[in-house]
Amino acid sequence: MIIKGQIYKLPDCREVTIKSAGPEDAMKVKLLREATARESHFMAREPEDGPMNLEVIREGLASFAESEKNFMVNAYLDDELVGDLGVSVVRPHIKFLHRGYLGMSIRQEYTGMGVGSFMMKVALEQAKKNGFEQVELGVYSDNARARHMYTKMGFKEYGKNPRAFKLKDGTYIDEIIMVNFIE
Repeated sequence: MIIKGQIYKLPDCREVTIKSAGPEDAMKVKLLREATARESHFMAREPEDGPMNLEVIREGLASFAESEKNFMVNAYLDDELVGDLGVSVVRPHIKFLHRGYLGMSIRQEYTGMGVGSFMMKVALEQAKKNGFEQVELGVYSDNARARHMYTKMGFKEYGKNPRAFKLKDGTYIDEIIMVNFIE
């Protein structure tokens, strides 16, 4: 599913275009995800996991573009990709088609400017149009900023996966499981 472009104005009046990435944007997605892995421990990947496979990313973007249900919402500042958000069916079986799983990343320098909230608003509207009845996500228990934004956008905490993440220093962080029942 391709998301049509929308404009979001940053507090300094620069414009961010919110739209879907296509296979031609695979390198930008690769660079964004590798950068966010370096900037914060809140991502699933560590830089030491190695470079992401460009062809796998390209194929994934093509799959999103062709899907009637799954989609991505990406944030571009000029030609730079500064954030991405994907929603996919939890499992491709009839009993699960009402559930979407959301993953999101934003470059650190663009957090706290409303980009994530705007991307989430666009994504939740699209999820409803695509027939999702609920959107689920997991978030690091120590990511207060993200948890606040998710709560503001209608997500509720319903569970915890203890010690879900083990950091390089040997400490563990719980994963908070959240859901938004789309009205």
